[in-house]
Amino acid sequence: MDVDSTLINEEVIDELGDVAGAGDRIAEVTKRAMNGEIDFAEALRERVALLAGLPLEACDEVYRRVTFTPGAHYLIDTLHAHGWKVGVVSGGFHEIVDRIAEDAGLDVWTANRLEIVDGRLTGRLVGDVVTKDVKLASLRRWAGEYGIPMGQTVAVGDGANDLPMIGEAALGIAFCAKQCVRDAAPHEIDERNLGKVLDFLHK
Repeated sequence: MDVDSTLINEEVIDELGDVAGAGDRIAEVTKRAMNGEIDFAEALRERVALLAGLPLEACDEVYRRVTFTPGAHYLIDTLHAHGWKVGVVSGGFHEIVDRIAEDAGLDVWTANRLEIVDGRLTGRLVGDVVTKDVKLASLRRWAGEYGIPMGQTVAVGDGANDLPMIGEAALGIAFCAKQCVRDAAPHEIDERNLGKVLDFLHK
């Protein structure tokens, strides 16, 4: 599943922007990117550039602000009890997602990595950007690594960059999603309760 506005209630990049004093500017770009109006990778680089000079400790502050979506732990614990693997692929940042994933007891996760020099964000990223194609590739790769047929996979997300993995999974769910995702996804959940994903698995 996706992380920002799916596993958690917040958009981490927006929270970092708030700490940096560029919250409104970043939130507007985030909104356009999630609606599929602009290229995600381009939008991410534009937003990260506004974080230049921010101390690494800002990631600690944002991590403390993060709240799990209702039903998140219940969903993960229930799936684990039935032998499922649970992972997230995030357009957010390892500096925060690593801790979220550990708190949630996830099996696998991937995210973007911020470039940090002398304890401060440079406004650039390290390595490849987690795009919609990377999200889809991660779903396929993890299924392969765990020997899980694609016919037994589930993908959940809210933004345009989640659509390829939602479309490829056997069960694809738009979760409290942007309109473009609702229109394209085979299933949707409108209530902020990740436990509702289990309703589809009981059918």
